[in-house]
Amino acid sequence: MNETITVDRAISKGHRMMSYPVLAIILGTIGITAYLNIQKLIPSWCFPISFVVAFFFAWLWCSYMITKWKLWAYENVRNVHELKKRALQEKVIWPDSSFLAKTEFRTIKDKEKLNFLENKFKKDDVFQNDLMVPFETIIYYSKGKSFLQMFIMLCVLGIGINFVLNMDDYFFRILGAILSIIGAFFFYKKYKEATIKEPQIIINDKGIKTITTDFYLWKEIENEEVISEGTGKHTHYYLIYNYPNGAEHLQIDGYNINKRKLNKLLILYRGRSKTKTMNR
Repeated sequence: MNETITVDRAISKGHRMMSYPVLAIILGTIGITAYLNIQKLIPSWCFPISFVVAFFFAWLWCSYMITKWKLWAYENVRNVHELKKRALQEKVIWPDSSFLAKTEFRTIKDKEKLNFLENKFKKDDVFQNDLMVPFETIIYYSKGKSFLQMFIMLCVLGIGINFVLNMDDYFFRILGAILSIIGAFFFYKKYKEATIKEPQIIINDKGIKTITTDFYLWKEIENEEVISEGTGKHTHYYLIYNYPNGAEHLQIDGYNINKRKLNKLLILYRGRSKTKTMNR
């Protein structure tokens, strides 16, 4: 087996093989339907059908390509445990227990090869250190994100005040009052976040501390990862892990780090801790 492909490269290829084509299939199908409707070639009731057709072909594509990706990735990546964990976190593949995973298209030859390659999961991953990552990472609220959101809320506040002062229609005055309250509330909330100087997360090869929990050693921590909850505009990201007699569930949306980078840091720092323990 050629085990020279990194987990990052395999995940990127997974997105190119599945995530991006699926998005193109869905948007393309709906876009073509909209165009044909504008040209009076099909009636408006075709829109619901186009959604069904788009998601059907997206599922069809994924069901075929996920198997192809697994065959390539499991053969060419050494650290298959990290690979599978990252692929699930970044929604490249479906969980084994899900209904969709049972719909993956596999020939008899594919099944035989996958069964053979899955023997690699019986071996522990080989730790690969990244010397570019410092001994300790300190994560704060992102001032850039907060200032941008403050500006947006300031605009909402301004529009609301303008409606209240200059609109004669009673409806628009009420709407202006609501916008003013929303703008002022969230402007103040983001201002408070922008002025917070305390670290929100401290992570190193010894363990983790967050703004809401004490410092815990890696040997005291289990099931650490960053997950997403919600859909669309209501999607939020949380750092979760179990520690003695409790569990962390910390929202990281406003921090100066993203889901993917933090998940990689969790794997890296735990790996460093494990390597130090073994070398003692």
